Amino acid sequence: MTAVAFTVAEVKLRDDQYTLDHMRAFGMYNYLHLDSWYQDNVYYVDQFGRIMNLSVTLDTALQKPREVFRLPTDLAAYDNRLCASIHFSSSTWVTLSDGTGRLYLIKSGKRGNSTSEKWEIVFNEELGSPFTIAHSVSFVKSDTHSVAVLLLRVEKDELDTKGSGFHITLEWVTIAEISKEGDHRYEILKRRVLQGKSVPHYAAIEPSGDGLMIVSYKPFKFMEGEDNKSEENDDAEATKEKKVADPLYYWQQTEDDVTITVHIPEDITKDDIKVRFSPDSVCVILKDQPPLMEGKLYSSVDHESCTWIIRESKSLEISLIKKNEGPRWPELIVGDTRGEFIMDSSQCSEISESLMHLTSEVMNPNPEKENPPCNAQELEECDAFLEDSASLCRFDGDTLKVTHVINLGSNQYLFSVVVDPKEMPCFCLRHDVDALLWQPHSDQPENMWEHIATFNALGYVQASKQDKKFMACAPDYSYAALCECLRRVFIYRQPTPLATVLYNRKEGRQVGQVAKQLVTTLEANDPILGFQATSERLFVLTTKTLFLIKVNSGN
Repeated sequence: MTAVAFTVAEVKLRDDQYTLDHMRAFGMYNYLHLDSWYQDNVYYVDQFGRIMNLSVTLDTALQKPREVFRLPTDLAAYDNRLCASIHFSSSTWVTLSDGTGRLYLIKSGKRGNSTSEKWEIVFNEELGSPFTIAHSVSFVKSDTHSVAVLLLRVEKDELDTKGSGFHITLEWVTIAEISKEGDHRYEILKRRVLQGKSVPHYAAIEPSGDGLMIVSYKPFKFMEGEDNKSEENDDAEATKEKKVADPLYYWQQTEDDVTITVHIPEDITKDDIKVRFSPDSVCVILKDQPPLMEGKLYSSVDHESCTWIIRESKSLEISLIKKNEGPRWPELIVGDTRGEFIMDSSQCSEISESLMHLTSEVMNPNPEKENPPCNAQELEECDAFLEDSASLCRFDGDTLKVTHVINLGSNQYLFSVVVDPKEMPCFCLRHDVDALLWQPHSDQPENMWEHIATFNALGYVQASKQDKKFMACAPDYSYAALCECLRRVFIYRQPTPLATVLYNRKEGRQVGQVAKQLVTTLEANDPILGFQATSERLFVLTTKTLFLIKVNSGN
């Protein structure tokens, strides 16, 4: 372990920043910034507003902190500022916030090398209330260079009288190079704002700048002008009416047949009704109007035995005879959600009895059983999540509408990591006891989220660490790590083959691989403010020291 001493520009929460969202957004901020474009290069901001670079010179040796840029703002003059934030948009572009509400776009040259690295301001503008930079990307479209930045704010909400009194905004700013009469400069091309009620776990712009992905407990939506607001209200009213409307038809089933009941207007007679049956579809037409019901049935029917009749209650009753007796249909017409399935009491009892073996009122009624019943009491306290479930949403940059929504359910969000700086950051989710790493691919609609790595038992182990502050993993997936608020760092290596023969004592089988856990205790009592992982090393930042921990040996 190697250590370098200095002072970090920590900004502590004020008395008016008292909510859980303030703590998540700013109180748990990672003050150490890893430059994924260049190996083993980290940056931090010191108490003088200087951007300092530290890189690895020898195997476990850090060079002295090197100043690469100094913020023009006198940070000490601002009482309500946030911490300064940095994001590396590309190998030669950096976005920077001083924490007062000012955004800088920096052309850095190739970083990590003092000869070619020179940070030059090409854009510098006040953008309102203080923010931190959540993410940024650099891209070229139609021969025009642009940088898209995502700004995170926690703002007072005067209309919120029952909640925390604050809302979260994500401002999506696009800055583009403008050429006028031979003068090249960067200007703001677009400013779009999303609003939500919880700090996002993950928020990233697609490499092309065409979309945005957010993982959050509560949903975000774009805030638009009055015209768009009225359109949104119309859509909301239409959706509300749609939800309140009665089902178009009701249907029941037995093992042999399906019965459909459709309410029809008073003036409809038998001659006005046309019902057509085929082996795999049904069509109902009233008075030469567009079909009331039409589509492919879930399964085949004996169409020659199907009948229909008008009941006295002015309802049309259709009887379908199943071709294959026995199996229940989960839906009547494929893809049609306008009907409602009515289940009789005998069917409810049958389903209830079929599920009885999965539950139990006692802890373990039959311990010798191969698949013992699930019992909620077997869950431990560390398995409980603070939030019910989060969702993953993708927003289209042109329409400003959600194109994909995935409910993550009990798959708790753990952390994010940059595996390939040219791609979006990966995010890690808990799946049962394990942790699975997912790589978003915005350019692959059929494979938009790819599972790229698994950390065995990490989901369970991290849940037991109540004092954890940061989590990370190596870009080559060789290990995962987490740190507590003070001193302790836990490293979880991936399973590796054993050089000696080892047997499981209970089962007697030979064990081929073993995963190791390492624990490191820092020689400092200062709070941990930053935590970053590379394929070979861990960087741990406290208020006064940067620790370098060698985890893997280089090839």
